[in-house]
Amino acid sequence: MDKVETDAIRRVLTGDRDAYRVLMERYFHSVHRIAFRITGNQEDAEEAAQEAFLRAYNKLASFRQDSTFSTWITRIAMNTSFNLVERRSRDLSQHGPRIAEEASKAEGTIQFADEKAGPERLLLDQEAITLRHAALDSLTPMERTAFTLRHMEELPIAEIAVALNVTSNSAKQAVFRAVGKLRQCLAPVTGGQV
Repeated sequence: MDKVETDAIRRVLTGDRDAYRVLMERYFHSVHRIAFRITGNQEDAEEAAQEAFLRAYNKLASFRQDSTFSTWITRIAMNTSFNLVERRSRDLSQHGPRIAEEASKAEGTIQFADEKAGPERLLLDQEAITLRHAALDSLTPMERTAFTLRHMEELPIAEIAVALNVTSNSAKQAVFRAVGKLRQCLAPVTGGQV
């Protein structure tokens, strides 16, 4: 950890609550991005990111500082995001119709008006979104997270292993399995060129 992080943590632990702002400003964007990739929706990502920072603040005294704060907050954010997704899947009120570019009974969406996009564009966009979601849904939560951290966040395998609380070999295997499944799901669209 760098001096700014260490100093901010020390100040928070001695009672300066405003010092936590340094850590939030530094990592909120990346935590929110990871939460969004796990939850798949802006409002849930915002909620998960805020909850992650609140949990981290409350547990800051237990942070051993043997890893970076970014790795620690990333792991907390992943856990809060997974928990939120699980809660939402059990919550019947979340299964109401969602607004989308095209109405779909299968996905439980209703259409919103868009004067700019033509019907062909809307159809192609919706098809691409549907295929991408189906491909990502074929992954286990660990595979999806490992893939996201490796290929979207560009984290090294060692940090992914720490974030997932698994060995480096397990993290590599999760990334490898995710890539294989995504290639298989997207092969019809890409002609096997994923």
